[in-house]
Amino acid sequence: MTSLAATLMLALATAQHPPAHEPAAPAEEAAHEAGAEHGKAGEHGKGGEGEHEKESLSDVMLGHVADGFILEYPGYCHGGFTWECETDLKEVFGDKLVFNVGGTTIDMTPTKHLVMMWIACAVLLVMIFLAISKKNLVPRGLYNFFEMLVQFVRDEIAKKNIGEHDGDRFIPFLATVFFFILFINLFGLVPWASTATGNVSVTCALALFTFLITQYAALKAQGPVAYVKHLTGGTHWSMWIIMVPVEFIGKFTKPFALTIRLFANMVAGHIVIFSLIGLIFALGSPFVALGSVPMTLFIFLLELFVSFLQAYIFTMLSALFIGEGLVTHGHGHDEEHGDEHDHGSHAAGKAPSHG
Repeated sequence: MTSLAATLMLALATAQHPPAHEPAAPAEEAAHEAGAEHGKAGEHGKGGEGEHEKESLSDVMLGHVADGFILEYPGYCHGGFTWECETDLKEVFGDKLVFNVGGTTIDMTPTKHLVMMWIACAVLLVMIFLAISKKNLVPRGLYNFFEMLVQFVRDEIAKKNIGEHDGDRFIPFLATVFFFILFINLFGLVPWASTATGNVSVTCALALFTFLITQYAALKAQGPVAYVKHLTGGTHWSMWIIMVPVEFIGKFTKPFALTIRLFANMVAGHIVIFSLIGLIFALGSPFVALGSVPMTLFIFLLELFVSFLQAYIFTMLSALFIGEGLVTHGHGHDEEHGDEHDHGSHAAGKAPSHG
């Protein structure tokens, strides 16, 4: 059902995009009506149509994963119900959110991905309020679903990667990140919607929050002196000229990996789905759908799993990086305090080496 809806979306979008040579169409039509160079016009039109078909399919696929100011949706417009309604956010907001600071223009106009994040967050909040409004002694329904996921984040992510002692402190952040990414990923699979986590700016902002919390937790646990000393990697002072830059750069490679990992995985899945559907139009045969649509349905079901998986991986790596900073603090006091910092021992087994 969803594959057919996606096929319909691609067909309608392909029909919406004008040919690359459309501005010259009136002149060619006039020449055709006048009977001038009829043969050349026919040959040019046939070659241009083939080239446009390839260009339009790629434009449509990239248009569904790229950000922009155009919202596409089915609804009542152009005097009736249609599948091709569009809203230009630039026309809606105008220049109200465009500011000039010095010689720099800052455009705060909402984009398609931002609107999708708003809608996904609104759906998440509504579902949470509906769940907590129907609490029972024995959890069931939506409440059971959210309780199960929160408990999973607490027991399998926070405590196993940060530690029993400190894990509870970071559960609010980790649970928020998990549900935020999960609902945005799932919302991107709805026809006419788009995946905001397929935008590198969104994943970069999420990774930046993880980076700031990680450094704050490490600085608070170790203290300023130990935090700076940790940049030396525990090596002889003669090696500091090498180790300090390496350790410093290593602190930024982790959020960079979080950014690219989530972004690339979400974009790749949607590109594969639209590529499989695009085979129907690229080859120009409806019989291709007999193989293309089932494969698309399989990839779509795989994307459902990937939506949960990527939310889990991002949250787990965030917890791992936070736990690594706390474990570094625990290692410095093992002999003095014995088992007092045993809460970091589990994370120490999973925490990656410096950098």
